[in-house]
Amino acid sequence: MGFRQAAVLASCSFFLGVLFICFFVDYRILHQELTEEVIEDGFQFYTTFFNAPPAIKAVLHGFIGVGILGLVAKLQKYDESAIFFDGSSLVAYIFAVAVYLAVTVPSLRTIVTPVEVDTRADRIEAMRILSAGNTIMMVVLGAILVLQGGQEYARRAEARELAKAEGELKAKASASAGKDKKE
Repeated sequence: MGFRQAAVLASCSFFLGVLFICFFVDYRILHQELTEEVIEDGFQFYTTFFNAPPAIKAVLHGFIGVGILGLVAKLQKYDESAIFFDGSSLVAYIFAVAVYLAVTVPSLRTIVTPVEVDTRADRIEAMRILSAGNTIMMVVLGAILVLQGGQEYARRAEARELAKAEGELKAKASASAGKDKKE
């Protein structure tokens, strides 16, 4: 595993960690009865999340860049493995970033800093949409990790098969060389 793959795995794992923290609230919002306690917990959690210090937001957005750069750098090799595994991973990662930009950021703004026309029902609906978007991103990032693991497995299987084929060729060559010496 090289630096490029480590950059992809680190960024995906970092975001999965952040999303798993959010999942404690998201699960209750999506899969349990929506009580006043659940709603207030969600509002409080996402307000804290939204009002995080700028350094934390910089780290979060920096990891987005690291993941994209790692996948683009892996595509530079441009062999079958890069096209299938890294290309699919890049598409999935771009999709996750698009969900983050199109769903997470606006929903957080609606929850934390609502405009005058946003009612409490709008804020609750934004929180439910945010929870669903977080779940979608978790699935997509998990798929990227599976694709990267599959790529490594395929690379190792190919190396084993090549070593096996080389061993068979050497065995045939030494057998024919021994046969030629006898004649």
